[in-house]
Amino acid sequence: MARVEADTFETFVPKGGFVCRKGEPVENWIGIIGGMVKMNNFSPSGKSVTFTGVPPGGWFGEGSLLKHEARKYDAMALRDSRIARMPAETFHWLLDSSLPFTRFLLMQLNERLGQFIGMVENDRLLDLNTRVARCLASMFHSHLYPGIEKLVHISQEEVGLLSGSSRQRANQALQVLEKHGLLRLDYGGIRVLDLEGLRRYQE
Repeated sequence: MARVEADTFETFVPKGGFVCRKGEPVENWIGIIGGMVKMNNFSPSGKSVTFTGVPPGGWFGEGSLLKHEARKYDAMALRDSRIARMPAETFHWLLDSSLPFTRFLLMQLNERLGQFIGMVENDRLLDLNTRVARCLASMFHSHLYPGIEKLVHISQEEVGLLSGSSRQRANQALQVLEKHGLLRLDYGGIRVLDLEGLRRYQE
């Protein structure tokens, strides 16, 4: 813990800024202290696809560190964000010397795989209202995102980006979910009232 605290450093990334970019060398394991980060890519024509959003308490980038490869995606701040960066040397030292960290990382990779399988299924099989419900529910993951609170500080535009829809269509879906008593649209975010209901929701 002493080495991790000594080696890990914090940076600030303003809204719309890049936390990291596709193709660059992976020098750090990245954690979110405050704010929200989205992992996405752009096609040659400029079309954007968002893979997931990472709220406070979440870490990402371990796959590229383990494979010693260049980063496969961009990570952008959806709002002003405080970013923790653990150097690759410290990450690999932990992996070699700490059984609890190795176990944590194994669980992290397994849960991330399950998350992305679920996202593919949601995108191909579910209507948009259900995709928005599952998108919000996926942020309440005790292993991947331990720091999330019931009031999610996320805008309707950000929900649209994360669920693959426009802000207007995401707003309509949120209103449907609010009428079902699953959430409440509060000033500054979305308050989840029934997490299990969001996880089970299917119109």
